[in-house]
Amino acid sequence: MAIAVILLTTTFVTVIALLAAAGAGKLARMDGATYPTALTRAALTFATVITLAATLTATLTTLLT
Repeated sequence: MAIAVILLTTTFVTVIALLAAAGAGKLARMDGATYPTALTRAALTFATVITLAATLTATLTTLLT
């Protein structure tokens, strides 16, 4: 059961990160940015969401054990 929860949570975080990155890229293009700039902003957003999730996981693991 624990493996299923871990896999579902990982999938959920990845989907949220991809949606945030797509939104950031779309907003950058609507703002007039070039494709490379929009892709850079999307990649930065994706990395930020993944880093935030990892930091939150580490903090909660420390507090709950």
